[in-house]
Amino acid sequence: MTPLPAITAFTAQEFEERLQPLALERFRARQILQWIYRRRASSFETMTDLSLEHRTLLAQSFRPSCTSVAQRHACADLTEKLLLRLDDGNLIETVLIRDGDRKTVCVSTQVGCPIRCVFCASGLDGRARDLTTAEIVEQVLTIQNALPEGDRVDNLVLMGIGEPLLNYANVTRALRIFKASWGLGIGYNRITLSTIGILDRIPQLVEDRVTPNLAISLHAPNDRIRREIVPTMKKKVAELIRAAVEYKRATKKNVTLEIVLLDGVNDDKKHALELGKKLRGTRVKVNVIPFNRVAEVPYREPSPERVTRFVKTLGSCGVPVTVRKRKGDAISAACGQLRHQARPRDTAVAIQGEPIPIPPSALDPSAETPQA
Repeated sequence: MTPLPAITAFTAQEFEERLQPLALERFRARQILQWIYRRRASSFETMTDLSLEHRTLLAQSFRPSCTSVAQRHACADLTEKLLLRLDDGNLIETVLIRDGDRKTVCVSTQVGCPIRCVFCASGLDGRARDLTTAEIVEQVLTIQNALPEGDRVDNLVLMGIGEPLLNYANVTRALRIFKASWGLGIGYNRITLSTIGILDRIPQLVEDRVTPNLAISLHAPNDRIRREIVPTMKKKVAELIRAAVEYKRATKKNVTLEIVLLDGVNDDKKHALELGKKLRGTRVKVNVIPFNRVAEVPYREPSPERVTRFVKTLGSCGVPVTVRKRKGDAISAACGQLRHQARPRDTAVAIQGEPIPIPPSALDPSAETPQA
């Protein structure tokens, strides 16, 4: 039997059209969406300003959501990782990153990843399928609904499992829902989309007026090293830098080039100088990410001294540069560590600090969920 559609799959206009066969007035669509996105409704029964007849019709035609929480992991730095179960049994991971009062959700866009960057766990098993709009949106909604009343997610990074621009239609629909006043109300200036460099899609974002901040995963100062780190991609470093500059010019948004530093591969002073010369004058920022351990890959994290030397050398070329703060490494939730399958080593979970209380309605009753 085909499951009922989830309300999180629709824009306001689409949902208005879906309500017409039920003889519900058009204004009811935004009323119901407000219940879902702002008033944390997990069932139609709680929508008390709708008649019992309307609530019954809705329950016969739709679901409030289509994902459930299979596992929850948290660590001492207050980062939390949720393993979400999808209708077809697939699993994806999403992460809540706390930094002071700032609450950022790291969002996945595919089940697995086809890119296969050599340092990254997400692509070890390849891509199973794209996530639907609802499956993307509900990662953020599930975490937001679990935060204390009045507390909200205020930043999003599409840096989880998958390549967002290879799932363009569903990702851009989800971004519109994130931004909409009837949705989560998170502006594009608080959303960052990370891409390995699907260059034909970047100008399409501008054309479609879906313009989050952009992060391009460069990982190398030259084409030879980039082919070693990202063997499935053929775009040249110069093309990626040009795309970053053009997007920044067209949108006025923040644009960064991401460099995961691998010991002895791309972390030498000469690599920083080579990259610095290519970026001088572009005003594009570089985000340096020291490698996060993944058991199945042979790479190592550079020493703090090598990271510092790389950053100082790049900065001396006039390039704005930051170092990614490591969050969630203890629960395999840091950059490059997310997976689309549960692993035996992930089942032992020590919850430290104050984890978000996942409401029972969001839990998968068939899953054994670690408790605080």
